[in-house]
Amino acid sequence: MGADKALIEVGGVACINRVANALAEAGLEPIRIAVASAEDIEKYGECVDGELQVEWVVDSFPRAGPIEAILDALNDPLCANTLQLAPVDVPWLEASLLLDLASAIAEEPLAIPFSEGRSHPLLALVRPEVADLIGDDRRPLHIQMTESRHSIVEASPKMVRNVNSPSDLE
Repeated sequence: MGADKALIEVGGVACINRVANALAEAGLEPIRIAVASAEDIEKYGECVDGELQVEWVVDSFPRAGPIEAILDALNDPLCANTLQLAPVDVPWLEASLLLDLASAIAEEPLAIPFSEGRSHPLLALVRPEVADLIGDDRRPLHIQMTESRHSIVEASPKMVRNVNSPSDLE
């Protein structure tokens, strides 16, 4: 991408703020934002709406990837009954998808958005027991999660579209 995805603006609003606002609109405050280093808190904090309830968490294993950050969050004693995952590079995410995931999870360990033949595990709603399912497995999350019991929520392609290159912003 050539730039920090969290700070890229879509419609004049940084991606990190767009995602945080979708989480807040779905009633998911406080929003826990995992960052690689303490320095990132100030940089990203300047872009996040100051009215939002945000808790900043520094990764135990910086730059280790999403699996380690998810495990950290799921193993945190403050983790509630469910944890909504949301990467910063889905700027068109809407609260309606997050609410649909909450409605669909029922008694399953996770609810995963699905669109155009693909699952989107980094937007899944997960229960703490998913940490045990992942364990030491470091295969891609889309494989691990789809092999586990889960609910599926059909999602709009635009809502789950992530930004990987400048052309994705058009």
